Amino acid sequence: MHPVSVTTTVVSASASIDAGDLAHACGADIGWIVQLVELGIVEAPAAATPPEQWRFHDTDLQRALDARRLERDFGMALDSAALVLDLRAEVRRLKALLRAHGLHDGR
Repeated sequence: MHPVSVTTTVVSASASIDAGDLAHACGADIGWIVQLVELGIVEAPAAATPPEQWRFHDTDLQRALDARRLERDFGMALDSAALVLDLRAEVRRLKALLRAHGLHDGR
């Protein structure tokens, strides 16, 4: 049996990570993170600053990991992954709105 190495990245809602840490958590490089920012998958606080100075939050980490999974599992291009992630977020928002009005059955 081959040894398995597991790496975890923990980000709290109040903490942030830099682009290098985000790239490492996703098994990617900073160039891939730049693509995520350009496509709106994650948000950089000030795109005018160098990518090495960008800071990201827990929601960015989750979206980046989800984009990576879509790439890996479905061979999806990042622009398509951006669309899927946006549609998924919109469905969640609409379901929450329906629940708030007592119109959603939980499916």
